[in-house]
Amino acid sequence: MAELIFAESIDVLNHQQKQLVQTIEYVNTHSNFYKKLFSDNNIRAEKIKTVSDFKTIPFTTKEDIQKHNDDFFCVTRDKIIDYVTTSGTLGEPVTIALTENDLERLALNECNSFKITGGSSHDVYQLMTTIDKRFMAGLAYFLGTRKLGAGIIRVGNGIPQLQWDTINRVKPNVIICVPSFILKLVEYAKIHNIDYENSSIQKAICIGESIRNEDFSLNKLGKKITENWNLKLFSTYASSEMAAAFTECEHGVGAHHQPDLLFIELIDEDGNEVKNNEAGELVITTLGVEAMPLLRFKTGDICKIHFEKCKCGRTSARLSPILGRKKQMIKYKGTTIYPHALYEILDTLEEVKNYQVEVFTNEIGTDELLVHIGCTNPSEKLEKEIKDFFRAKLRVAPNILFVEAEKLQKQLMPETSRKPIKFVDKR
Repeated sequence: MAELIFAESIDVLNHQQKQLVQTIEYVNTHSNFYKKLFSDNNIRAEKIKTVSDFKTIPFTTKEDIQKHNDDFFCVTRDKIIDYVTTSGTLGEPVTIALTENDLERLALNECNSFKITGGSSHDVYQLMTTIDKRFMAGLAYFLGTRKLGAGIIRVGNGIPQLQWDTINRVKPNVIICVPSFILKLVEYAKIHNIDYENSSIQKAICIGESIRNEDFSLNKLGKKITENWNLKLFSTYASSEMAAAFTECEHGVGAHHQPDLLFIELIDEDGNEVKNNEAGELVITTLGVEAMPLLRFKTGDICKIHFEKCKCGRTSARLSPILGRKKQMIKYKGTTIYPHALYEILDTLEEVKNYQVEVFTNEIGTDELLVHIGCTNPSEKLEKEIKDFFRAKLRVAPNILFVEAEKLQKQLMPETSRKPIKFVDKR
């Protein structure tokens, strides 16, 4: 781990080492979960003084939080200001508690993120994600714009008509949204003769979906957006557990790490550090969190870390696009596939209005793939063309089920969901 942090700078290593010591002392005093973890593993918190010492602490998993959620709380309930619930994409949702200080940290995180994208107090942001439903991201964006001194319009998700009415009335220059929704805005604008290309919108902060390939070039979704609307796109990566974000600068060559807020590691299947330029699972330790700090939390997200100085002048580490989620890996007919590879293909097909990928265990105990596809004119010919396209790209083709696009949209966005459920794992 020392190599990874040292690649950022020795000053960062020394600073984070001090923060790690403080965090360990804090959880050893206030966290029932970590006090037990230390005791069960014969770890003496006062003996942990370096990054190497820190690596003796076992990893924390999502399952640990699901089973022992309240034991992670380090403050009494009268100190908790806000409760957030994770989306539960890969299991039962967990509750994240935040104190007043945690909300200030969240605001600082997002303010920094906006600055990384070139944001300033002169900007007006249109928020196209929900700020309610116990969603951390919408709250973070609101708090971040306030700290930046910028304007924000809290429109919420969906409803293209309301989005365009707001854009025309208030003239924001930045939108914050799930990138695939931008295509719906374009579609609505074309149908209703809205001159969207000459609107006030200049850039988009993208959340929840990848817009880049591993080499930082725009992926199919990113290209489709920019071919239809000349926007500057900024990719982000975050989770409720880390209460912080990695955000691209204008050069689009990785999402910048904020070392004051997170300590990061990248590990292989055996929990060992990967070598530079190799992919691995991202592990984070939160720094400066009061209500619910996490040590060595395994995110389940596979990526690479880049350390060379960015063209923007920043020397912080940068994350590659997420290459896949560890628990979403599919072994299908001898081929290893991540859902993103399927999304990449489906996003290129004009006939496909929307889609949902379902994986389940078949009668012989292996993974089976079924892709629900919403389209206007389904046919055997179209099914064959889609399967042939999959075979050309991935060597294998999933089973296809055509459904009405409107019906599928309800599966993708049930009332309790805050973002599209593109992947359903029934294994």
